[in-house]
Amino acid sequence: MKKGIHPENYRLVAFKDMSNDDVFITKSTAEAKETITMDGQEYPLVKLEISRTSHPYYTGKTKLVDTAGRIDKFKNKYKKFSKEEKETE
Repeated sequence: MKKGIHPENYRLVAFKDMSNDDVFITKSTAEAKETITMDGQEYPLVKLEISRTSHPYYTGKTKLVDTAGRIDKFKNKYKKFSKEEKETE
């Protein structure tokens, strides 16, 4: 392998799926501000909104995850274009 082209901080990192609290450990260079202790070892922690254990494609289950009210914001923004409102005018 060529020297000097690979990252220096390649290490074991814990990734936590916040929607179902699943934690998995893999090698990564991802920056982490928090740590987690698992099996007596301390790992850098990266929090995820969705992972392989909660994504509908991998689980086969459709699950609505609305973390910031995005669906309500969208509906309110485009409410004026709905068919019901046009028919009443």
